[in-house]
Amino acid sequence: MTIQAVLFDLDGTLADTARDLGGALNRLLAEEGLPAQPYAAIRPIASHGARGLVSLGFGITQEHPRFEEYRLRFLEQYEHGFANETCLFDGVNDMIAALAARGLTWGIITNKPMRFTDRLVPALPFVLAPAVVVSGDTVGVAKPDPKPMLHAASHIGIQPAHCLYVGDAERDIQAGRVVGMKTVLANWGYIADSDKPEEWAADIAIDHPLDLLKHL
Repeated sequence: MTIQAVLFDLDGTLADTARDLGGALNRLLAEEGLPAQPYAAIRPIASHGARGLVSLGFGITQEHPRFEEYRLRFLEQYEHGFANETCLFDGVNDMIAALAARGLTWGIITNKPMRFTDRLVPALPFVLAPAVVVSGDTVGVAKPDPKPMLHAASHIGIQPAHCLYVGDAERDIQAGRVVGMKTVLANWGYIADSDKPEEWAADIAIDHPLDLLKHL
């Protein structure tokens, strides 16, 4: 199938958001009199968002009676610092420019809530604005549910079979595969030592954004 569009996860794929996510977690932990988490522990969990980071910081599961309180307070902390240290990964803008030069559409499908995505994406120095941005709550469900993928494809008017999806988490590969998109694993992303990306069955794995161009 000819690829006409390339769609991307945001956190850990296009943008390095781990330091701002970790800052929010550590401010919350400080309020609770708990020790800060080191960046080395935060980075592999960053793609799992608020729930994953609350579990890391507090050592609790989602069944804990205070989990939802901590999650909401984490989001409030992130509200005050979601763009302080976040930046694009090296090579992302060169990759986007190359996609545009080939006449390909690009967009974003993320699990990050709209309250952050709608402000963060325009603030990032993308060389070209995305044709579509689908957030974790745009269609009421998030990846690995296929609905965000189908919504993005419909918005840009390109069939999923003609789309390629790039992400750094298992749910990214699952969501792409179930709707028939070609899937690419971003090895530079937030992948934990305990993850088993070789079992995720991505069609392609790349180590740098520009490596994508060799597969189009």
